[in-house]
Amino acid sequence: MRNKYKKEVVVLNRDAMSILIPSGVSTKIPQGTKVTIMQSLGNTFTIAFSGNLARIKAEDADALGKSVENSMEYVMSNAAIKDKVWAQLSTVFDPEIPVNVVELGLIYTCNIEQLENNNFCVIIEMTLTAPGCGMGPVLIEDVKQKILAIPKVDIAKVSIVFDPPWNREMMSDTAKLELGLFY
Repeated sequence: MRNKYKKEVVVLNRDAMSILIPSGVSTKIPQGTKVTIMQSLGNTFTIAFSGNLARIKAEDADALGKSVENSMEYVMSNAAIKDKVWAQLSTVFDPEIPVNVVELGLIYTCNIEQLENNNFCVIIEMTLTAPGCGMGPVLIEDVKQKILAIPKVDIAKVSIVFDPPWNREMMSDTAKLELGLFY
């Protein structure tokens, strides 16, 4: 198991696609670039390079010389589908804040509908820590992919809402402790 908070300097052993933080713009980082891994949470990596922060997905972990864990291993118990969805949501991390979207209070609703084929449609309403965040589409896609990785889930619908507006009080006590926000 890797240390998710230990900063580590590595040199990319091949080109890697990344998403710049906070703009959400995709960019290719060339092989041989020295990067600092700032955090590795939810099977993604937040890196710093050339004065930028960027996010690298699990499929490019090998460019960093890393491997990723299968987050579904611990989820696949006999828990209800909703429990599986919440467990998967807790593996989606904000790339700037080392806390998952559940603990940050970004997930407003999670509804499950059974389909005619006895599989499921999962409908999520979530928000962002800031309305203009360029990483919004990236987080939406992460949430969709994590939910669709659950067996028997055929459809994942994720929408962003801003009512009510997110604030620090929506974070769990765990998140506040993690970020040192208790006074």
